Amino acid sequence: MQVYFDNAATTPLAPEVIQVMTETMQENFGNPSSIHAHGRQVKTIVEKARKTVAGLLKASPSEIFFTSGGTEADNMAIVRSIIDLGITHAITSPLEHHAVLHTLEEQEKRGLIHLDLIRLDEAGNVDLVHLRELLAANPRTFVSLMHANNEIGNLTDIKAVAEICKEFNAVFHSDTVQTMGHYIHDLADLQIDFITGAAHKFHGPKGVGFLYVNGRNKIQPLIYGGAQERNMRGGTENVYGIVGLAKALELCYQEMEQHQAHIQGLKDYMLAELRQAIPDVTVNGNDQAAKSLYTVLNVSLPCTDIADMLLFSLDIAGVSASGGSACSSGSEIGSHVLRALACDSTRPSVRFSFSKYNTKDEVDFVVKTLKGLCENHK
Repeated sequence: MQVYFDNAATTPLAPEVIQVMTETMQENFGNPSSIHAHGRQVKTIVEKARKTVAGLLKASPSEIFFTSGGTEADNMAIVRSIIDLGITHAITSPLEHHAVLHTLEEQEKRGLIHLDLIRLDEAGNVDLVHLRELLAANPRTFVSLMHANNEIGNLTDIKAVAEICKEFNAVFHSDTVQTMGHYIHDLADLQIDFITGAAHKFHGPKGVGFLYVNGRNKIQPLIYGGAQERNMRGGTENVYGIVGLAKALELCYQEMEQHQAHIQGLKDYMLAELRQAIPDVTVNGNDQAAKSLYTVLNVSLPCTDIADMLLFSLDIAGVSASGGSACSSGSEIGSHVLRALACDSTRPSVRFSFSKYNTKDEVDFVVKTLKGLCENHK
């Protein structure tokens, strides 16, 4: 059996997405910047996709900008906010994706901002009291806190964060890459400045994403070179990717409730089975369902003598997963998230992430495989 439990890294393309992308490739090859009929036809397709995304998010089409993915979108929001919105101070979490954390650290190295890291509790939840304290002491702050952590699945109440940021006139950006397509994002209600999405996290194609820029914020391009994306991103549009992104997000919103119930059921079932099969297993991050991304389960295992070989052993057994120990053989290689939580570096950690295509039979196979590995390496 071959089992794919690494959906937080990337998801398989939905058949409906493949179909609409293939049809577009076959029938619409024009450059959307061209003024002739072939170009106008493709331009219409791109703008229809933009309206679809904006409609699902309850935003204006003029607030949606297509990018090469979540990393570019995060970089654009951060770098251009600092340059164009007069930002001198930023707040983020040590658990952020490196697309955010490294970008902000680089801006601090260049002397453009002072960066503060928000306090966390032992489960990795952000301290909103500390956020208030930092904002009260620093005018014109850029706050970047992800909606859900990509490694341990912790959810942050971004509506509460948005309200705090509004109170202190701070600019709020949230990396929503892991939750886009899995939760409703109502941008008419959520007072936020920037959010990001990447199609391949919700059964769309790789190499395409988007940045939402609240209309009250006026920023300049990150990438120059052309008038594409209403003069906000130079470069010929990834038309087929954009079409696939819009279709994938549309499907997610149509099927969200049933898929959430199915995937949450798989996660709950796997955790219960793991606890029965391997009594000393522990959950990394928040284990409360309401405060944890339903697609992600990160656990540490007691079989310490195969810490460096666990993922390899799972791969050989036919299981694709990800993760790793907080540190590996005393080096700095490993998860910055688990290191920040001071997880036991001698215990191997693994992230299982689920999609609508996974089954209980696959869970049973993985739990049996893990139990065998741990029993053979006590």
